[in-house]
Amino acid sequence: MAVVFDTGNVPDITLYSSGTPNGIKISITLEELGLPYKTVKIDMEKNTQKESWFLEINPNGRIPALTDTFTDGQQIRLFESGSIMQYLVEQYDTKHLISYPKGSREHYEVNNWLFFMNAGVGPMQGQANHFHRYAPEKIPYGIARYQNETRRLYGILDKHLQTSASGYLVGSKCTIADIAHWGWIHAAHWAGVEIDEFPHLKAWEERMLKRPAVDRGRNIPDRDRMPELKANKELAESTASDSAKWVMSGQAADAKK
Repeated sequence: MAVVFDTGNVPDITLYSSGTPNGIKISITLEELGLPYKTVKIDMEKNTQKESWFLEINPNGRIPALTDTFTDGQQIRLFESGSIMQYLVEQYDTKHLISYPKGSREHYEVNNWLFFMNAGVGPMQGQANHFHRYAPEKIPYGIARYQNETRRLYGILDKHLQTSASGYLVGSKCTIADIAHWGWIHAAHWAGVEIDEFPHLKAWEERMLKRPAVDRGRNIPDRDRMPELKANKELAESTASDSAKWVMSGQAADAKK
């Protein structure tokens, strides 16, 4: 029997994703909301995200992406993680499990931190990942520039969480603002950033990990490998070397277009 939500919507959600900090934002959100969904793994090593069928869903050729049946009965496509998260809570989180009522002070504060993530932490830490792990030559300036900017942004989060009575970013509960950040903070070591420098942020990361939905979502569609990569330097280096091959191959292909 199809599950009908308070909005009258019957979810027909397909998530197109991979086990990255951006990808698991959506699987965790879906798990927190208890929504039924199908998953299509996008194999970035094979450049699946650049195939024509996927570009019809996300013209930018990036994960995550999502399709659903909209209120008019037609399929809707969603791309960009923040857009997808906002869609899911607006359409399905009628009980405000991980959101606040639209127009409330907390609603706008969630948006503040969601955009802080998407315009700041994600891009800066992503570049730190690239220069620290994947670039064919070590460029000290590039590594330092993006690692330091990531640390600066972590410091803002750490200071904010220090004054949070709930231990979450906004109000009294975990919201999509927390979920959006978690995968990136969880992978701090991959960017060469030491999370122990930020005790309140570290405690928050551990608090989030104890949530059953976070634990489930972080392993969809792939098992979360960050803990073992952090614990095994040799494995981390070999994984980075393998990943660098398809990262650079994809970059070269994009440059020809």
